[in-house]
Amino acid sequence: MLEYHVSARRQDQHGSLAACKDAEIVLDTDMNGRPDAFNPAELFLASIAACMIKGIERVTPMLKFDLRGVEVRLHGVRQDAPPMMVSVDYELTVDTDEDDQRLELLHKNVRKYGTISNTVAQATKLVGVIKRKA
Repeated sequence: MLEYHVSARRQDQHGSLAACKDAEIVLDTDMNGRPDAFNPAELFLASIAACMIKGIERVTPMLKFDLRGVEVRLHGVRQDAPPMMVSVDYELTVDTDEDDQRLELLHKNVRKYGTISNTVAQATKLVGVIKRKA
C-alpha cells in the first residue's frame, strides 16, 4: 500500500501553508477568502483534475494513445447544511487525432483507475464527458 503525508500550518488569519516532499502550497483559509490561493473546495476539485491528468499520463503509453495536451474543467456544487459537496461535473478535453472509440477507451481507463476520482465517486455524484479539442 502507498502512503502519503502532508502537513499544514496556519500562517495568520488570512492563510495557511501546506507542504509535502519539496513542495508548498498557500491555502485560502481566510474567512473572507483570498484571490491568490485555493480554498478547500477548490483544492478538492484540483485534486480530481490532477488525478485525471496523472491517470492519462499513466495509461497513454499502455494504450499507445497519441495526445498533444489535456485540459480538465470541473464544477462542484456545495450545499450549506450540512456543508458538503453534493456533485462534481467535469469535462476532459483532449488534443488528439485518435478516433472517438479510442477517446472513450481513454475516458474509461481514467475513470476506472483514478485513486482520487474513485474515492470521490463513492462519496458524491461525479459525472463527466470527454471530448476532442476543436
